[in-house]
Amino acid sequence: MQFDTHVCLVSAQPTPNITPVADAQTRPKRVILVVSNDMQSQAEWLGNVIKQRGVRVEGWPIVDPWDVEHLQSRLMELLEREQEGVAGKTLALNATGGTKPMSIAAYETFRAYDLPIFYVHPEQDRLIWMYPQNGPALVLEDTIKLGPFLAAHGATAREPIERTPPAPEVIDFAEELVKDLDRYAKALPVLNALAASARNRRESARLDRNDPGSSLDELIERFADAGYVVRQDSVLRFPDEAHRAFVNGGWFEQYVFHRVKRLHAEDVPVQDAACNLTVERTVRRKPVTNELDVALLVRNKLYVIECKTRSWPENPDGSSGADALYKLDSLVDLVGGLKARGMLVSYLPLPDKDKRRAADLRIEVCEGREVAELSSRLAKWVR
Repeated sequence: MQFDTHVCLVSAQPTPNITPVADAQTRPKRVILVVSNDMQSQAEWLGNVIKQRGVRVEGWPIVDPWDVEHLQSRLMELLEREQEGVAGKTLALNATGGTKPMSIAAYETFRAYDLPIFYVHPEQDRLIWMYPQNGPALVLEDTIKLGPFLAAHGATAREPIERTPPAPEVIDFAEELVKDLDRYAKALPVLNALAASARNRRESARLDRNDPGSSLDELIERFADAGYVVRQDSVLRFPDEAHRAFVNGGWFEQYVFHRVKRLHAEDVPVQDAACNLTVERTVRRKPVTNELDVALLVRNKLYVIECKTRSWPENPDGSSGADALYKLDSLVDLVGGLKARGMLVSYLPLPDKDKRRAADLRIEVCEGREVAELSSRLAKWVR
């Protein structure tokens, strides 16, 4: 069922206001955003995304989003202005967003004018009719991509977005390393450090004679045979930055991304997925850049995966994995809203203290030998 105009209540959660606009079955010609002073930025982000769908957008300001009497007065002013839409019942309220007083005031006002009211189920992406109540529920299409989704939350995805599946030879190489996890548990952090030391200069620090011997030599040889690095005496040389980044954990990100791209085989409705996604936000008028190792959208919910091949020494102060977990938790909320979820996938086992911290933060963890079963873990996580 389509209406010419949707009246939407702006809040920090933009998705329920976007999905009825994104769906061709319910897309209006115009959206009116009811917005308080503290939500002006959110309204701008939301409006820009809606305009990309060819829908006109205008704002309807309110002063106090907690004063029901004021809200009802402003909404009545709006409906008196929109007399043609009221008479033809071409105006509908999306009551999902806003503060609770905004939602209550809007519901009561629209019902008094005998106008249709709907609500978007936050978990099931169903449009439910609140008034009149005899309307059938509608499952909304999951058509939003990562770029617009992030833009609605105030973040810009840097183009081009990497959606191409990893090459088969890359996956074969990565899967062998995952199978040999026990053998390379000590060597891999050393190789990571060597690759990191070569950033911006393509040449690593010298190998330490105390580094784990045969397993490190064998691991370096594997990467060398595949063409990612050249060993010259006690130094590693990389053809370019892309090869250095691959050795420095990029291979593991490709492995995880491959598993995400295969979720369709588990009947998971992935709308969009990307690897090494760079996002930029403006904080205090300055650009702040972050990288999402792997990101995917399922049922209009953002899932962010952090991939780590580092070791996690059990420090007395408990700081081993704390920084990574808190950073992931903060980033997920900032770019995906309250419904977004984060996962840490670690090649090496995580200390129990960090696993408990992750559970407290509602961050999923897949670590050590569990990585071999990542596909099933991912499918369960996004259900």
